[in-house]
Amino acid sequence: MRAIIQKVTEASVRVDNELISEIGNGYMILLAVKETDKDDDLAYIKKKIANLRIFEDEDGKMNLRLKDTGGEILLVSQFTLYGDARKGNRPSFTMSAGLEKADDYYQRLRDELIDEGFTVKTGQFQAHMEVSLVNDGPVTIILDSERIF
Repeated sequence: MRAIIQKVTEASVRVDNELISEIGNGYMILLAVKETDKDDDLAYIKKKIANLRIFEDEDGKMNLRLKDTGGEILLVSQFTLYGDARKGNRPSFTMSAGLEKADDYYQRLRDELIDEGFTVKTGQFQAHMEVSLVNDGPVTIILDSERIF
């Protein structure tokens, strides 16, 4: 499982020119599920999201978690994070999970984050979305449950 987390002052998702989700301060998270992902991968990503300290404290150091700031999450499914363009110019997406598994893990992560007390809004699974955001910092963190980086 792979997640790109961007600290934002605002973020939104539109589908067919209609606003479907928006947040203020918080995390814009792009999430990809890999065909081989298991429950441990989901647990790892959820724990990292919940405990990541990328918000500044009163001394200007990144010591605060999202929960400490009262920020929100905008969670968007993005299978292209597993696009492999090492051969040729057209990416291969064979590592990405199929629709059923990807949607299941996406919904489970959303539900588990909500259970942890986060406000989570979402994109629209398997839709062409227009995602807008203002990256604060900019701060962007890449998480991978295989811990390859």
